[in-house]
Amino acid sequence: MRLPWVEPLIAQLNRDWNGYVRKGVVWALGNCRDRRSLAPLANALKTDISAVRLWSASALAQMAEVGYEAVVGAIPPLIEALVQDPVAPVRSNCAWTIGQLCRELPSNIVYATAIDALIQAFAEDQDLGVREDAKSSLLGVGDPRGLQLIETLEQEGWF
Repeated sequence: MRLPWVEPLIAQLNRDWNGYVRKGVVWALGNCRDRRSLAPLANALKTDISAVRLWSASALAQMAEVGYEAVVGAIPPLIEALVQDPVAPVRSNCAWTIGQLCRELPSNIVYATAIDALIQAFAEDQDLGVREDAKSSLLGVGDPRGLQLIETLEQEGWF
């Protein structure tokens, strides 16, 4: 079913100067759970102000309900933001969303790349909150590599 309000929301996201409005629009686009939302949400995650990027990262978690292709499309911009975004809460939301989406993926290259990004964030991010969200995502997915790393670091007293 094609929702008639998705295109007007995308148009509003592209033209509105007000960050509060764009933040609300990305929330609405995520809740539409519509494939057409993927590209504008990914673009907002890459290019918008921090508040909109924060909400875009969370909104992309809804792609899990859209389907495999949408999940695969959401993972690369989330990984990029997890590694490069200068704002720790945005990176945290990316870690959480990647964990949500990995639950929907089979064990393939996209899944492995996403797990690698979570492991990297857990082991290397300067922000404790980002590391904790990456750890929670790894625990939630239950990936053996992630679980082994967590166990090893805990045994070494890394925490």
